[in-house]
Amino acid sequence: MGREVGGGIWMGNTCKSMADSCQSFFMHQFKCECRFSNGLERMQFFARYIYNTEEDVHFDSDVGEFTAVTELGRPDAEYWNQQKDFMEQMRAKVDTVCRSNYLGVGSFMRQRRVEPTVTVYPAKTQPLQHHNLLVCFVNGFYPGHIEVRWFRNNHEEEAGVISTGLIPNGDWTFQTMVMLETVPQSGEVYTCQVEHPSQKSPITVEWTFFPPSQNSWYFSRSAQCYVAAWMGGEFRGELLLFSRYLMSNSYMSGLVINLEPSIQSERILLS
Repeated sequence: MGREVGGGIWMGNTCKSMADSCQSFFMHQFKCECRFSNGLERMQFFARYIYNTEEDVHFDSDVGEFTAVTELGRPDAEYWNQQKDFMEQMRAKVDTVCRSNYLGVGSFMRQRRVEPTVTVYPAKTQPLQHHNLLVCFVNGFYPGHIEVRWFRNNHEEEAGVISTGLIPNGDWTFQTMVMLETVPQSGEVYTCQVEHPSQKSPITVEWTFFPPSQNSWYFSRSAQCYVAAWMGGEFRGELLLFSRYLMSNSYMSGLVINLEPSIQSERILLS
């Protein structure tokens, strides 16, 4: 990549230009990236040279030469731009590095699909008719294209919606949080709907605030699968203890279990 030539000169010039102020401990970084638009239709190779935490000079294949970002990087940019063989190597990186890597792993990454996990919960433990923030946490999905929408009683909510945007997890998956500012009312059903290429149909997770009653417990819909595992017909005592445990670890939501003595499995209400 010409890294040895460019990097060596760059390191020497950096300390030389700083004269006696060059620190005993310092860090030089070289970072390069390939940017693709619509597959191979448009490619860009970008290389950054960083001293400590500040970028001093970079190379952009769209420009075709080095550009100084700081005065410290100006001598390096001027020198490298005069090195004919080195510049030819750098300009070729868009093909020798970017195109080559894309052809090697591009087809796999285009076909890769990882479905998201979706969790809905309130940001605060608030009673009815108090301002709250409902959070739809979508995690572990790939590719990054995703659409998250909020509904209240089957009507889409657009006002009061806040998003963190797409956040990389560092393992080739992403996460995002989409929040809805609202004042929950009794019996209202809030739905987070997620559309992603890994799914043929949208993923929906509901959250409902039910008015409290003496014989009812409330907990997150994410606990439904665990509750179902206990419904063998003879585990009412265990179900009671388990539901109390879930109640202590979550908050009001769209699954209600009535714990009257005459409980039957069909009395579990799934909203």
